[in-house]
Amino acid sequence: MEAFVRETGRAVVMPNDNINTDIILPKQFLKNILKTGFGKDLFYDWRYNADGSLNEAFELNKPEHKGASILITGDDFGSGSSREHAVWALTDYGFRAVIGGGFSDIFYMNATKNGLLPIVLPEENRQILRGIQADEYIRIDLPKQTVTYKDDIFRFNINSQWKEKFINGEDDIDNTMKYEKLITAFEKQRPIFL
Repeated sequence: MEAFVRETGRAVVMPNDNINTDIILPKQFLKNILKTGFGKDLFYDWRYNADGSLNEAFELNKPEHKGASILITGDDFGSGSSREHAVWALTDYGFRAVIGGGFSDIFYMNATKNGLLPIVLPEENRQILRGIQADEYIRIDLPKQTVTYKDDIFRFNINSQWKEKFINGEDDIDNTMKYEKLITAFEKQRPIFL
């Protein structure tokens, strides 16, 4: 997993509430298990017209948002199915963090396990962030647990174990491998049953 310590990036604002995983990545794109190639299908039904052409009015399709790494959204982001593919689509597109009013538990865990930082901020903070212009930047400082936009600094909470994993760029396998010597020693002394 790519380490996340600080991110200074441009943002895309999609203030909608209740954006579920079917909206983030529709079911017809769930055939791939490689974690890549999903970015082009992110928000497919909103990004594309019925004939397959780009919906130029949709925020992600606007040239000024190209390269944005932070998504600002509403309440209840990522509800619906437990598909990890929704997170893969967001990271493959280039998002490093999603700032919302709340996330479904499964989506939140999928995000933390795949290097997408989910940040919960109250409505009054997100209302200020929604004023961001395409050429302005937001700074996320994970060690300090802050989001900074202009002169406003907002604090967010994160589980200390997840915080450490993000900062160190460690997924669950990396974390397990820290104990490789202990696991090997245990395996050597363990009785073998045939």
